[in-house]
Amino acid sequence: MSVKSDIEISQAAAIRPIEEVGAKLDIPADSLIPYGRDKAKVDADFIEAQSDRPDGKLVLVTAVSPTPAGEGKTTTTVGLVDGLAKLDRKAAICLREPSLGPCFGMKGGAAGGGYAQVVPMTDINLHFTGDFHAIGAAHNLLAALIDNHMHWENALNIDPRRVTWRRVVDMNDRALRTITSGLGGYNNGVVREAGFDITVASEIMAIFCLATDLEDLENRIGKIVFGYTRDNQPVTVRDLGAQGAMTALLRDAFQPNLVQTIENNPAFMHGGPFANIAHGCNSVAATRTALKVADYVITEAGFGADLGAEKFFNIKCRKAGLNPDAVVLVATIKAIKMQAGVARDALSEENVEAVTKGAVNLGRHIRNLGNFGVPVVVAINRYTSDTDAEVRAIREYCAGFHVEAVDCTHWADGGAGAFELAEKVAELCDSDRAQFRTLYDDDLSLWEKALTIARQIYGADDLIADKKVRDEFRRFEAEGYGHYPVCMAKTQYSFSTDPALLGAPTGHVVPIREIRLAAGAEFIVVICGAIMTMPGLPRRPAANDIGVNAQGRITGLF
Repeated sequence: MSVKSDIEISQAAAIRPIEEVGAKLDIPADSLIPYGRDKAKVDADFIEAQSDRPDGKLVLVTAVSPTPAGEGKTTTTVGLVDGLAKLDRKAAICLREPSLGPCFGMKGGAAGGGYAQVVPMTDINLHFTGDFHAIGAAHNLLAALIDNHMHWENALNIDPRRVTWRRVVDMNDRALRTITSGLGGYNNGVVREAGFDITVASEIMAIFCLATDLEDLENRIGKIVFGYTRDNQPVTVRDLGAQGAMTALLRDAFQPNLVQTIENNPAFMHGGPFANIAHGCNSVAATRTALKVADYVITEAGFGADLGAEKFFNIKCRKAGLNPDAVVLVATIKAIKMQAGVARDALSEENVEAVTKGAVNLGRHIRNLGNFGVPVVVAINRYTSDTDAEVRAIREYCAGFHVEAVDCTHWADGGAGAFELAEKVAELCDSDRAQFRTLYDDDLSLWEKALTIARQIYGADDLIADKKVRDEFRRFEAEGYGHYPVCMAKTQYSFSTDPALLGAPTGHVVPIREIRLAAGAEFIVVICGAIMTMPGLPRRPAANDIGVNAQGRITGLF
């Protein structure tokens, strides 16, 4: 019998009306704003009314360094909430919304897989409730207002050469990385070099995911520094008077989205910054809402723990006052073999030696997570080709760190395949063992913050940067931004900035190419190596396989 694809499983799911899903969290039907029958936004008035309720337990799902073999972070997150439901625990998940760029590119969607998915998968992976379109519109409204201001009297004395605000589009499009705008004569504005980032790298996306309410959202937008005057003074959105209109475009989008798993358990999906170029976490608004209505909240952070988890702890938890209770570190036998250099076409062959060698990547992540004082359990996202001897090697390796590794089959078995993991996670949460702490203090210098991450998380010896970049560090501190955390932008495939350097490298250096101020998001983006804030499509994009069949159903999405 052939194995069903993710999209076939999703389209065969018995989806319940969204009001029934909300009822599991005691959200009344009149507090849901439906988008069809199976999606809804949670009304802001209901969320505000829950502010005095105690918080549930917060669990982060993260992973080893990503490989083409896949790790299954979102799949594990979904399986875990379904497993907790089988334990009769009141649980919900908080995930990011997928970007169209990876959906049509190489990575695919972000709704889980197999029998551990959020549904409706096709809607979620494509336009969903329009949040990303609203974020892109708000971002580009500012870009239009900046150019319009310079076209007329330019009362703010904005220097066209010092405008730092780029436009965005939610698609991988390398041709837009660097452009010249304003061509075609005087009536088309000021000619200047400009460019595009992908929407998930937008500071509006970061602000959207860190703001606590609409007032905070508008205040943060007002603080954005989009450029400098001719005498090098910063110019903000508030100076331009654009924060009100931008917030108006985001008003409805800011309300968290509620969907469901295949097993009809609640899932909040809201916001979607990438973790390799942004802070990689779903919105604070959704997380706080879930913590008020559920006893256990499972969230994830993008890519490996060196990126997503580090930013979840050092940026999101710091800014939102969150105190996580446990961490699930996802690994697959195939990914660990790839860390040892095994070719992709040989991953299904038993190779305990390679598992033992590649496990150093897993071990580095376990040690790194120990820096944050939150107890860890390893979830082995098991494939049918994984042998008992290989799984046993991982269990024994993890035992050396006094960490338990749990076998999981949620892709094939849904919540039942994550039942043991759910038991372990509930035990860790209920033990109150967590003593959460951030990796660095606010009063450390910006350079020292980046260096602390490079040494303690990446295993590097040092940072390197030219004088211009070092001067930018000093300038941002002099302007009053030195207390901000840093958001490291680097390749997700390695602890280093070289994507081909696998395992757990040490002794390398981290080159910093540039830094960017995100005054509204309240962090400094440190761009390392060759990482791009506008990705490109692969040689054969996934878009070539996506279509609509004779019955009007979307095909080829994964």
